[in-house]
Amino acid sequence: MSTATTKAATALPRPEAAPPEERAAEYRRRGWWRDETFLDDLHRHARERPRKLAIAGRRITESRTDTLDYAELARLTDRFAMALLELGVRRGDFVAVQLPNRWEMVPLMFACMRVGAVVCPISPVCPEEELRHRLGLTGARVCVTLPDWSGTPLARVVTALKDELPALEHVLVVDGQAPEGALPFHDHFVATAREQHRGTRLDGLALTADEPFVVLFTSGTTGESKGVLHSQNTVHSAVRGYVDAFGLDGSWVAAVSTPLVHYSGFAQGILAGVMLGGTVSFQDMRDNAALLDLVERYGATLLYGPPATLADVAASQRVEKRDTSTLRHVVIGSAPVLAELADAVHEALGARTYSLWGMSENGPVTMTRPEDPADWAAHSNGRAIDAMQTRIDPAGFDGERDLVGRLRVRGASLALGYYRREEAFAAEFGADGWFDTGDLARDDGRGGIRIVGRARDAIVRDGLVAPMTELEAVIGSHPKAVEAALVGLPSAADGGGTAICAVVVPRGGTGPSLDEIRTHLGNAGHDPRFLPDRVELLPALPKTLTGKVRKAELRRRYAPAAG
Repeated sequence: MSTATTKAATALPRPEAAPPEERAAEYRRRGWWRDETFLDDLHRHARERPRKLAIAGRRITESRTDTLDYAELARLTDRFAMALLELGVRRGDFVAVQLPNRWEMVPLMFACMRVGAVVCPISPVCPEEELRHRLGLTGARVCVTLPDWSGTPLARVVTALKDELPALEHVLVVDGQAPEGALPFHDHFVATAREQHRGTRLDGLALTADEPFVVLFTSGTTGESKGVLHSQNTVHSAVRGYVDAFGLDGSWVAAVSTPLVHYSGFAQGILAGVMLGGTVSFQDMRDNAALLDLVERYGATLLYGPPATLADVAASQRVEKRDTSTLRHVVIGSAPVLAELADAVHEALGARTYSLWGMSENGPVTMTRPEDPADWAAHSNGRAIDAMQTRIDPAGFDGERDLVGRLRVRGASLALGYYRREEAFAAEFGADGWFDTGDLARDDGRGGIRIVGRARDAIVRDGLVAPMTELEAVIGSHPKAVEAALVGLPSAADGGGTAICAVVVPRGGTGPSLDEIRTHLGNAGHDPRFLPDRVELLPALPKTLTGKVRKAELRRRYAPAAG
């Protein structure tokens, strides 16, 4: 685990240079890959700690929490697996699950592993065109969905797609009325104890550790989203590195704020919890203040989420104090950790903040650690887990003279590929086998990295690359702002060049002025060269399903008119 600029990441021989078979053997020798599966973990804990709480899924609107211990989760996994077989699901088929953070998602994940199917998690806020793309690309045989979500009649939308997607045979609806052409999920999956009559029907079907088991879709900021195909081993090496970095074991209790259909909730949440024999709690709707109820009720030891979520949690604790004495780790992903946020979290919750960087293609790769300086999360995204390497290569911008470069990775956590988009996946690799993440980073001075921003969004002034992610985080911390994005626009001033435009979501209706933003950034110590030249206000930033800002859309919206 190391970083370097233009040089090999380490002097030690690495298995990435070996043929695939030798590489897999080396990954197993190092413990990054294994022959066991997450389904084996579930069965082991069901035998050894059957009454241990496995998951707690809170239903915000209904003011109730659904819980499953390990014995119940294992039993429902077999019940759901038999239900899938009765729907005609065969080994290698895809099963789409379009649900919020509900308990049904968890046994469905494991039931797919049990029958040899590939699970395809899909957000309930997925637009119809993107839903059509995902179901069509995977050829999903079954889709589990809701009657409606956020005003969209999901069940009717999915059922209508059966006419144009011949592979889609069954639509199952969780809760509420199933429209014509769909089946009620509870009646088929839950109400009948099929596992008592499974006999040998499930024998020999379960996926092995090296077979594809999940497809997670990318953000699709520049076109159709790509389906990232993972094996249980590519995910195991990532979550193993994640839990080992923090010294987690079976006493781990996680409060997960991110969707279970994304890598962070699916793998760092559910699969990591089952691997360790711990407990994972979550809620089906976004209510950041209510996360502390989960922490207090279940004695959470780790809380995971993006900066805005953790800022809300800290503010909620100041208003209504809950018992957070069990909390040890607050892990922040997706954006830089500001010193002010880390201080606020520690003061309100009594826990230390850690920074993490990763992506759907490889899961959590770098993170700050307990052995780092206490404030290190505000300066770094951490160093790589043992199973992965990072490297920083020159970015090639005109006039560039600082140490910012393109971040490349390789190792055991890298995905199997993009499903039915093999050429696109291969195009991300250099001749030496390193995967281009598309991010810009700099060396943090302690063997780790600091993410600067996306390469395609970079702004260079006087040979220096603007630290976009940090600037956006600081602007978003302004009292009059909720969040912000920076984009470079063509400028007619001073003979052309690039103007920096700050697009801000105002707090309370009135956003910060340009002068207020520039002063706020200056007080935070940022280089005057990178202070915005223009500010625009929007009620909400355009985002992908994974929460990434669509900066190309902002550039089109605010680009100067031609002529």
